Amino acid sequence: MQTASQKTVLRGSYVTFTGNPFVEDAASCFRHESDGAIILSDGKIESAGNAEIVLAHLSGEYDLHDYRGTDKLIMPGFIDTHVHYPQTQVIGAYGAQLLDWLNKYTFPAEGAFVDKKHADKVAEVFLSELTKAGTTTAAIYCTVHPQSVDAFFEVSEKFGTRMIAGKVCMDRHAPDFLTDTPQSAYDNSKSLIEKWHNKGRNLYAITPRFAPTSTHEQLEALGALRNEFQDVYVQSHLSENMKEIEWVKSLFPERDGYLDIYDHYNLTGAKSIYGHCIHMEDREWASMKERGTIAAFCPTSNLYIGSGLFDLERATIGKEAVPTTIASDVGGGTSLSMLQTMQEGYKIAQMKHFSLSAIRAYYLATRGGAEALGLSDKIGSIETGLEADLIVMDLKSTPLIDFRMENVDSIEDALFVQMIMGDDRAIQATYANGKKIYHK
Repeated sequence: MQTASQKTVLRGSYVTFTGNPFVEDAASCFRHESDGAIILSDGKIESAGNAEIVLAHLSGEYDLHDYRGTDKLIMPGFIDTHVHYPQTQVIGAYGAQLLDWLNKYTFPAEGAFVDKKHADKVAEVFLSELTKAGTTTAAIYCTVHPQSVDAFFEVSEKFGTRMIAGKVCMDRHAPDFLTDTPQSAYDNSKSLIEKWHNKGRNLYAITPRFAPTSTHEQLEALGALRNEFQDVYVQSHLSENMKEIEWVKSLFPERDGYLDIYDHYNLTGAKSIYGHCIHMEDREWASMKERGTIAAFCPTSNLYIGSGLFDLERATIGKEAVPTTIASDVGGGTSLSMLQTMQEGYKIAQMKHFSLSAIRAYYLATRGGAEALGLSDKIGSIETGLEADLIVMDLKSTPLIDFRMENVDSIEDALFVQMIMGDDRAIQATYANGKKIYHK
């Protein structure tokens, strides 16, 4: 049995990202140790590097987790920046575009979260599946019910994961059983911030669902809350669907487009995460860049609901580049696996005549996500002093991948095969806060 003071050592091949491959030479943006050692102590990475060097300086007893061999690879845990845990029950629902999909599937499912026991159950299933897929940090939409937030953070604390989550706020254009008011949205969100934000590994996000479901008064109240708690996150949706955009403009004719609504109410800037950002106008790209607003690329959802193709090249390269992340967007998205999310992201980029390399894709899902969220001093890389959120990938998780890996001759090729052919079966183990929380 491991003692309280005993260290854990992960030994094996590992990869971590050291720079932004969208703006620097990709070969200089990652580090690969073919025989590495990562020492975990008190939830942090105490040291990492070549195994012989690291272990030579290690004294006392330690618990060795040996992943040496050609079929295992250690990496930072994945970061998913836009996902709805209450929609776990409607993933894969048939045949509707955005607005119809919300009314037919999403809103009825979210109504059940008035029952705290139901929220507890779904949170447990969701986080179990998330860690099975290798995701150790995510930005989570709960429901309008405060107890849905309590349920989520209570289960997340049990897993030891670093999570961002918030109560959805909607005071119009939703069923009565899912609406709040400007005042209750403010009061409940404030109470939840004081209860959960920066408590342990929990972080809070003020969460207007999207502009059409909040009145001017509610958005003003949430902007005021953001002024009071400037280190909390904001999350919402932006420019996902053409009919949605037309609807938004009809509801806010005084504003200069969709993003200007959020800008006006102080709901953009650093730590503000906007899902989709597909049909963006030039001035909106400029505003996002100027303010440091974060775009969450949701490829499986954008394809499944038929919303459109995100312009990854414009978002990540050149003078208009904005903080860009990648996300599953379950339940509009079809998988919690970031490998499958990257796969669909690659295809969307191809359709836009842009090539998403493995180094760039995994950067978005690890260090890039952490940098965009302002958390790179805590998560996203294998570095001394960072929180010990790690995954172990099985590079031969299916017979076909095993066969394909016979013709791989570089770490870049190996990573690419995993992101195109892999899924949650490729995750051998997941560590959060220095503890193994999943093992295949």
